Amino acid sequence: MSRNGLAAVASLILVLSSVSGASRQIWAQDAKTQYSSMAPLDQYLIADRNAEIALARSAAPPSISSEATVLAFGKSGYETAVEGKNGFTCLVERSWMNPFDSPGFWNPKMRGPICYNPAAVRTILPYTISRTKLVLAGLSKTQIRESTIATVAKNELPKPEVGAMSYMMSKAGNLGVGVGPWCPHLMFHVPKMDQASWGADVEGSPVVVANQYVDVPEPQTIFMVPVSHWSDGTPATHEVSH
Repeated sequence: MSRNGLAAVASLILVLSSVSGASRQIWAQDAKTQYSSMAPLDQYLIADRNAEIALARSAAPPSISSEATVLAFGKSGYETAVEGKNGFTCLVERSWMNPFDSPGFWNPKMRGPICYNPAAVRTILPYTISRTKLVLAGLSKTQIRESTIATVAKNELPKPEVGAMSYMMSKAGNLGVGVGPWCPHLMFHVPKMDQASWGADVEGSPVVVANQYVDVPEPQTIFMVPVSHWSDGTPATHEVSH
C-alpha cells in the first residue's frame, strides 16, 4: 500500500475508534427528527429499480458486485432483481436494520448499500429478510424485537458461518441524519463474543466493534475494519459527516 493509502487508513481508524461518541451524536440528531413510527411504505421504496440496483452494487468494488445477485426492496419485501454468478448478494438495507434503540429505526431516508459474501448470504442475510417480513406484517418496533428474540430462542435464525463478511464501501448511501455514507469499511460477522478476542477498540488496532449492535437479539457480533477507498476507487477522507 502507498504512503498516501496508509495515511488514509490511519485517518479512518481515528474516525472509527471514536464510533461510540459519533453514534451518540448521530442518534441525538436523529432524535430531533420524529421517527416514532413507520412512515407510509412508499417512502421506503426507490421508484427507479435500476437506481436501486446500481446503489446496491456500489457497496462493493465492481469486480465483485458486477457478478453478484442483487435484491431490490418492494411492497412485498426483498426480491431478486438480478441473478448473480459469484455467490455474493448486494442490496440496500432500510432503517429497520438499525438497533432497536436507535431514534432512526423508522427513518425512511436511510439507505444502506451492503454486499454479502456467500457465507454471509447463508447466515446473515436471513436477519434482514426476517426483520423485513415483520415490518411488512405491520408489527411495531417493540413487537419486532420480541418476535426476533423468540425466533432466536427457537434457533430459527442461523449463527454467523465461519468467514461471513460484508462490504459497505458505497459513498452514495445514507446511513442516517448527520452521517451520510459514513466511511468505507468491511464488516466481519461472528457469533456473539467479547471484543477482546479480536483486539478491537484498542490503541493502534484497525479493528472496531460495532458497539451499537452489541445488544441486538440476532446472534452476531460485528467487527469493522476501515479501508482507504470507496468502491469506485476514489480515496476516502476523514470527512464522513454530511
